Amino acid sequence: MGIFVQQNMHILIAIDSFKGCLSSMEVAAAVAAGIKEVAPQFTVTPVPVADGGEGTVEAVLFATGGQQVFTRVTGPLGRPVAAFYGLLPDGTAVIEMAAAAGLALVPADQRQPAQTTTYGVGELIGQALAKGCRRFIIGLGGSATNDAGIGMLAALGWHFLDKNGQPVEPVGAALRHIDRIDEQNVLPELASCRFTVVNDVTNPLTGPAGATHTFAAQKGADPVTIAQLEEGMLHFAGLVASHTGSDKAHLPGSGAAGGLSFALAAFLQAQLQPAAEVLFPLLKMEEKIQAADLVITGEGRLDSQTANGKLAWQIARMAHQHQKPVIALAGEIAPEAYDLLHPDLDALFAIANGPLSRQEAMQPAVARQLLSRQAGEIIRLIQTTGKIIST
Repeated sequence: MGIFVQQNMHILIAIDSFKGCLSSMEVAAAVAAGIKEVAPQFTVTPVPVADGGEGTVEAVLFATGGQQVFTRVTGPLGRPVAAFYGLLPDGTAVIEMAAAAGLALVPADQRQPAQTTTYGVGELIGQALAKGCRRFIIGLGGSATNDAGIGMLAALGWHFLDKNGQPVEPVGAALRHIDRIDEQNVLPELASCRFTVVNDVTNPLTGPAGATHTFAAQKGADPVTIAQLEEGMLHFAGLVASHTGSDKAHLPGSGAAGGLSFALAAFLQAQLQPAAEVLFPLLKMEEKIQAADLVITGEGRLDSQTANGKLAWQIARMAHQHQKPVIALAGEIAPEAYDLLHPDLDALFAIANGPLSRQEAMQPAVARQLLSRQAGEIIRLIQTTGKIIST
């Protein structure tokens, strides 16, 4: 069924961040600018979205109000870094683990996941606790760590001791040396807290598809280090199962953020949920889709992972439930994406308009220009044909 172009079309823009380049808000602004240049009479509604990684706090605060709290915590290398979290009107704290332990905080020549820590994530939780927060949404993604969350737990009062009763450094390399877990100094307020973990990763903690074998190399680990980290993960998982009476190592998603998800589930009884389940109600995504004539979604790269439940696919599925046409914009489109995604996305467009290196294309000014230009051309096409054909 075709949707005929009206004088004032309502276009919803809900595109994930182009990671390492533009935030979701910046992507939406660039697309909106391109549309408005061609059709200033159109109504454009930008909705920042995020999958639990970079931009999660921004997206939730944009939709719900609240405030962004700026602070300093221990970074992934053990040095102070500037960080932040969101404080919602209902008292919920929204935390991006990447703000305190993200890969972007580690210079490329210092990336070594055996020596990085999630300690700063625990400090963010502790600071929000001190403000009275008892409900937490923790976004996982873009981590520099592989410490199974012991850094975060150490900041909240857990002690991890070796066979001599000495505390170990809360980094990935120490996991295989932990002999005992001491909870005497754990913050008592945590017992009354509710944690929701947001991520779109289904990897378990250990094994060939686990945190270490899947992600550690991207964070700077060589094969020898990967083997040592996996040994540590297996040892720690067994110790935690004995300590808590529950084995969370095989829980889908427990391998997210270098195993931070595992620690949140095992020690803080966190619920692990896909980003769409948690964030779409907060963003009122369904209401916004229903009000639109056209939905533009996308992400930095459309590929087979997109079809496995990433946000662009989730938005497209919701849009089609309401018989709304969906167009996707991406920095790059993998060859397999066309066959995999066309049942849900009516059209896919890459923004590059000529040979560009990845480094060139990821310059923010270049990406903004390409997004705006491609969005404008899409609107010109719609105006020329006089209707949008939905599948």
